[in-house]
Amino acid sequence: MNDLPSSAAPAAPSEGRLGPTHALILLIVFLALGTALFLKGTPTDDIMLLLGGCGAVGAATLAAAGGGRRLMAVLVEAAVRSGAGK
Repeated sequence: MNDLPSSAAPAAPSEGRLGPTHALILLIVFLALGTALFLKGTPTDDIMLLLGGCGAVGAATLAAAGGGRRLMAVLVEAAVRSGAGK
């Protein structure tokens, strides 16, 4: 017989993927950060540079964590399409 209480059952492993809720939260955070910086008088070019850098770091982190296979597939597909003139 199992001596463990039902609350001690192992937790289901998480998928480790960004869901729609996570994406919405990140979008709201980026919009709020950009708005706050604009209201404090930061030039728009600097705000775009900062948010673009944050996005690039996030994309690089996801690519490194995922082995980069999916990102590379997208980049190769884009290169092939642009080379084919589509």
